Amino acid sequence: MAGVSPPASESPSADGGFERRIGLLQATGINMTQMCGIGPFITIPGMIAAMNGPQAMFGWLIGAIIVLADGLVWAELGAAMPGAGGTYLYLREAFQYRTGRLMPFLFTWTAMLFIPLIMSTGVIGLVTYLGYLVPGLVDAEGATTFAGHAVGIGVVALVVLLLYRRIGEITRLTTVLFGVMLVSVVAVIVAAYTNWHADLAFAFTPGAFSLDGGSFWLGLGAGLMIAVYDYLGYNTSAYLGAEIRDPGRTIPRSIVLSILGIMSLYFVLQVGILGVLPWEEAAKPGPIASTVVEHNWGATAAQVLTALVVVTAFASVFAGLLGGSRVPYNAAKDGVFLSWFGKLHPRLHFPHVGLLAMGVVTAVGSLLDLATVIAMLTAVFVLVQSIAQVLALIVLRRRQPDLARPYRQWLYPVPCLIALLGWGFVYVHSGQQEIPGTGINQFVLSLGWVGLGVLAFLVWARREGSWPFGPKEIREEFLSRS
Repeated sequence: MAGVSPPASESPSADGGFERRIGLLQATGINMTQMCGIGPFITIPGMIAAMNGPQAMFGWLIGAIIVLADGLVWAELGAAMPGAGGTYLYLREAFQYRTGRLMPFLFTWTAMLFIPLIMSTGVIGLVTYLGYLVPGLVDAEGATTFAGHAVGIGVVALVVLLLYRRIGEITRLTTVLFGVMLVSVVAVIVAAYTNWHADLAFAFTPGAFSLDGGSFWLGLGAGLMIAVYDYLGYNTSAYLGAEIRDPGRTIPRSIVLSILGIMSLYFVLQVGILGVLPWEEAAKPGPIASTVVEHNWGATAAQVLTALVVVTAFASVFAGLLGGSRVPYNAAKDGVFLSWFGKLHPRLHFPHVGLLAMGVVTAVGSLLDLATVIAMLTAVFVLVQSIAQVLALIVLRRRQPDLARPYRQWLYPVPCLIALLGWGFVYVHSGQQEIPGTGINQFVLSLGWVGLGVLAFLVWARREGSWPFGPKEIREEFLSRS
């Protein structure tokens, strides 16, 4: 699971209090830490099922092409505007000329949905793997039972309770999380290749790559949706731009290196699993990592690995909600979001409104199946963050041609076009998914959520007397420093 790197609202001014101490190695490590989590342990069966066979291994490669193209968008924007805030800053700078603060408001509004949904996938994964140790949490088909849902809600409540206090730095927690995740992934890879069979790994289904309806092409949309979800986090160093040394060089390199590194890890992991079990078995929902380790190393080793995965999942939810709760707080303090999210707890001094709101959404999301949650969060963030940010780069090239750009996107505008096509393809596919039991597809959800965000913005802007009910505030903060 990709981690969450919340936008902050501080300006990149010299007296902003930030120290540039993060180098290339640390920045790349931070990106990879955020990219990896519970994700590959719970989505590999879905990838195999979506693409109907071992050809699923190529889904990771095509997904990497999309995120690499998008990474080059982040690279130029992050190098040119190395402040704390990432997307929040880029949308504010690019779209302020015509729509005032609408776009950064919508980004924060959207983050209120997609950040806790990402945490919901961690809860679902935790229950899935805990079910390997505790019978009764998942059924024979891999679906979460009533008891499993109760445990998931309990996990969310426990995380919120643990966060309902003064919280210091979580660097150690993030480091431990990355270490546990890395040990888990490496253990599965080593276990897989100790008894690996090429005839299983490369047993592509007949006609899989046929251009007239092969299973590879039919399942590519669902496969890319999973791959993109698992790659999320490659942009973390851009969010930390105010603390990066030599950001014009470090941010672009850290993004490219982290994508290539994680792509290699996922590909090797996927091929390894396919070489242990027949793909029909590997495609079944469930704790695939535990199954592979038990198959090759025995039940005791599988139980130890499962415990590590459960710890990874819990820590990722903990860290994600801690950071996510700060997103609406920072935006509210900067005057571009609803004011009640900018209040701190009177005694404990942390943004409790954001924590409680995101905790509720996380709990509700944990009641849905994994594929639905991934489709929901993908449909929402692609529309307001990914596509809007590609357009922001193009707008800034025209609006601020004199902006200092230490890195200019290679082969511009080709990566922008690839990213737009890729995100559009993923959005169209995710939009066709339905929320179980409602008949509502993700198009309706994403457009409805954005529509509600526009209405909320208009109410807020009316009270603040800002555009469209007052003058626009044109900042051009980074251009003035060029």
